[in-house]
Amino acid sequence: MDYSALIAKSRDRFSELEEAVGNPDLFSEPKRATGILREHRKLQQTLALWENLQAAKRQLTDNQELAKSDDPEFAAMAAEEIPGLETTIAKLADDLQYALLPADPTEDRDALIEIRAGAGGDEASLFAAELMRAYQRYADLRGWKCEHLESSPSEVGGFKEVILKVTGDEVFRYLKYESGVHRVQRVPATETQGRVHTSTITVAVLPEAEEVDVEIKPDDLRIEVCRAGGAGGQHVNRTESAVQIFHLPTGLYVRCEEGRSQIKNKELALQILRSKLFEQKLRQQQDAYSSHRRSLIGSGDRSEKIRTYNFPQSRVTDHRIGLTSHNLTGVMAGDFSEFTAGLQKAEMAERLSEAGL
Repeated sequence: MDYSALIAKSRDRFSELEEAVGNPDLFSEPKRATGILREHRKLQQTLALWENLQAAKRQLTDNQELAKSDDPEFAAMAAEEIPGLETTIAKLADDLQYALLPADPTEDRDALIEIRAGAGGDEASLFAAELMRAYQRYADLRGWKCEHLESSPSEVGGFKEVILKVTGDEVFRYLKYESGVHRVQRVPATETQGRVHTSTITVAVLPEAEEVDVEIKPDDLRIEVCRAGGAGGQHVNRTESAVQIFHLPTGLYVRCEEGRSQIKNKELALQILRSKLFEQKLRQQQDAYSSHRRSLIGSGDRSEKIRTYNFPQSRVTDHRIGLTSHNLTGVMAGDFSEFTAGLQKAEMAERLSEAGL
């Protein structure tokens, strides 16, 4: 498809943004400035993709001509480069298609990851802790920052529930595919007869919400303070630092006790509540998505099984796109790239179809 018209529009918009970025009053409105800088960076990357694609196409044409040279050695060298150029062009074309799609407003956001042990008791809580560490390693590999917001440890060293905050570049774009039920099949450490057990955990990835995304009225909240549980010595025993917030209209409940300060815990709890309310708002908007795309990025239904981790066979299967990998060790070390790439490609194909591209 010829993208020249879209590129021309992108160049015009980029020129407008260049002027805005150079305006000394840009940061007088921080939120507007952030949006302008984000759009400027995205368009800059898009235009660079276009230039690289055109350069690769020109080089391919040149090599195809040179491959017809009367000099056998020269022709052979030119022909040898052609397959690599064709691969590069196909990759750049795919990247450009994705870049030209209407932006998903949540893709650039930071994210909260909520992991809960499901069926399987102690084994589920242990796997919840292992998957949490896998996400932390994934964040490290991508250069993101991962912060522990809230947790409820289990008696065997796992987690009944844990909430992480991940900040960085395009966090939600890459993590959004993790929402759903993750199933683990393996022999628990407590199993004496070597039988494989099946356990589940649920993961919800929420784009971080800003205050303008959802309105939280003070009258809609019931805020209670209490003593934190778990380790912490005299501070935990003597200080009412834990905060729990009930959102009366929706029945949502959030508790936070990770920080030593009641004020800090209240801020974190409100942040989590705001993201949960924003998720509900987005879920209602997702009704406009096609059923296929909704299945890729999660419908919000936490009973939806998306992936199975089979330890005896060192196998990981994503059921949404039918992709199986035998790199279980790598996945648990934070290498989700194969699954993320497959899911992004499937979603991109669906979005291109919807956009008529």
